[in-house]
Amino acid sequence: MRMFKRILVPADGSDHSCRAAEYAANLAQTFSATIMIVYVVDGTTAKTDVLAANSKYEVEKKRKDKLAPVMELIEKAGVTYETRFIHGVPGPAIVKFANEGKYDCLVVGSRGLNRLQTMVLGSVSHKVVKRANLPVLVVK
Repeated sequence: MRMFKRILVPADGSDHSCRAAEYAANLAQTFSATIMIVYVVDGTTAKTDVLAANSKYEVEKKRKDKLAPVMELIEKAGVTYETRFIHGVPGPAIVKFANEGKYDCLVVGSRGLNRLQTMVLGSVSHKVVKRANLPVLVVK
């Protein structure tokens, strides 16, 4: 049986990413693993955040607030975790981050907050499954 010690969870605060985080937390408990939560800030989000905020601190707080439900689920499970904010187009940015890191598994929700991207470009989870060089678990 393959052991999962480092689990990557892309999250955006959506219900789907919360379910993925909950599943990842259960896996982490089972294997005494740690979780890396990654939040991708795309160009549009970055511009909106900066224009709406008064300071860099406020931008960071707003992003952490989006991830609060995900972090709460993982904390409640008693699992050690870190969060990272990366910039780029969600699918390729997640794949690059996953492929460059030393993760044993990637747990992703089947859909995120960006419905337009799902309809126009295809889902982020689909792109991740196709291009990631590690096992990917898609949580419905």
